[in-house]
Amino acid sequence: MPLTRSDIVAARDIIRGVADATPMVPSPFMSSRLGTEFLLKLEIAQPIGAFKLRGAYNAIMALPDGSRGVTCCSTGNHGRGVAYAAAKRGLKAVICMSELVPQAKVEGIRALGADVHISGSSQDDAQAECLRLVEREGLVEIPPFDDLKVIAGQGTIGLEMMEARPDLDKILVPLSGGGLAAGVAFAAKSFDPDVRVIGISMDRGAAMFASVTAGHPVEVEEVPSLADSLGGGIGNANKYSFSLCRKYLDDIVVVTEEQIRDAMQVLFYEDRMVGEGASVVGIAAYLAGLLPEPAGPVGTIVTGRNLDMRQFQRIMAGQDVMLGDYTLKGRSYDP
Repeated sequence: MPLTRSDIVAARDIIRGVADATPMVPSPFMSSRLGTEFLLKLEIAQPIGAFKLRGAYNAIMALPDGSRGVTCCSTGNHGRGVAYAAAKRGLKAVICMSELVPQAKVEGIRALGADVHISGSSQDDAQAECLRLVEREGLVEIPPFDDLKVIAGQGTIGLEMMEARPDLDKILVPLSGGGLAAGVAFAAKSFDPDVRVIGISMDRGAAMFASVTAGHPVEVEEVPSLADSLGGGIGNANKYSFSLCRKYLDDIVVVTEEQIRDAMQVLFYEDRMVGEGASVVGIAAYLAGLLPEPAGPVGTIVTGRNLDMRQFQRIMAGQDVMLGDYTLKGRSYDP
């Protein structure tokens, strides 16, 4: 195996005091709906507002002395993590992003002292710029998901969840390139092989879902989504996250933009929390009846809170939202 439990335990020691020990709290509303405890792992409490700091910090702290700087391709939160960790290490950071990334996330990364390069309309375009910086400027790439140090860092979430609640029946993990899902699933099942780990993505441009279904990495069209953090491909030369997700995820389900919108409203109006669309896909899957009735407590990861607040206000007010050329109709919250 390319990844071991000791890798995740070592990552926990490295990130301790910087990117660990986020709260896990019950959602009374969702617990009532399911008839069992529904627990929220609050990665929105991270210093950068998202779980990505775990993997980025673990990877950057492992770099040798004398490194010239770091770069990455990001839909937003990984870039924040890399920028934050690089600043801690005293390294230059250049974050490569596509035009689809919300401006709020771009500005958040710049505020952490990193340079931002906007390249093209897809993650593939941003990745090409990242590789150019590696070749021409000697920067070290910190991949957003297909890297063992990054996966091990994200896997610390699974350890924390299982140590806090060893009775968990299911863990619901937002699924994009698979770094989070691979790490959490591996860590959780190393603790209890019987816990079920479900990956959840949006139904438009779900690269890992399409790849697992096909049996090999495939390209998908990237489109604007409320769950923009879940966008992007997994890479045709994927080394780790695809095989780990394929082996350790028990299932993958996808949710619509309407279902994501409804779950964002539930998290806000019922739990009084602000979360990105990607953060609530676990809630969305249960609200939409896409998962079977649980046999015991369920945990989901509220992965980030770095969203466009103007768009968020429109969603909470029940107004229409434009996602590229797609109109997401407004819906006033009604529990």
